[in-house]
Amino acid sequence: MTTITRKTVPATVNLAVLTWLFAVAAGVGEAVVRMQLPDAPTLDALAMRFGIYAVVVAIVLALRTGYNPVRWTLAIGLGVVGTLSLILEPITWWLAGGSPVEFLATADGPTLAITALRALHVLAVFTALALMFHPRSAPFFRKAPRP
Repeated sequence: MTTITRKTVPATVNLAVLTWLFAVAAGVGEAVVRMQLPDAPTLDALAMRFGIYAVVVAIVLALRTGYNPVRWTLAIGLGVVGTLSLILEPITWWLAGGSPVEFLATADGPTLAITALRALHVLAVFTALALMFHPRSAPFFRKAPRP
C-alpha cells in the first residue's frame, strides 16, 4: 500500500498567495479606474489584460503545491518583468524632468487613484517575493512533487 503524504503549506507561502492576489486586485482596480478616463483602454487591451490576470491567478494558486518552478515563474515573470512594466513609465517620466511634487499637486482624482493603486501593486509584488523566498518558505519548495 502506498501512502501519500501532503506537506503542510507554511503560513509564509499562504500569505504570499494572498499578497499576489492583492497585487492582481490592485491591477484590476487600476484597469477599472482607467476605463473611466477619456483615453480609456480599448476592449482588446482590456481583454488581453484580464486574460493575463487569469493566467497569473492560476499560477499564484499553484504556488501552494510547493512546486519550485511555480515559485520561479512568479519571481521572474512578475517579480522582474511585471515590476519593470509597472515602474518603467514613471521612472522614464521622472528622468525626463518630471516633478513628483508638481504631479501630486496638479493630478486629478482618477490619476491619484491610479498612482496609489500602482504603488500598492508594486509594494504587494515586493512583499510576495520576500514571502516566497522567506526561510520558512524555502523548505516547502525543495523536492516537491510535480502538480
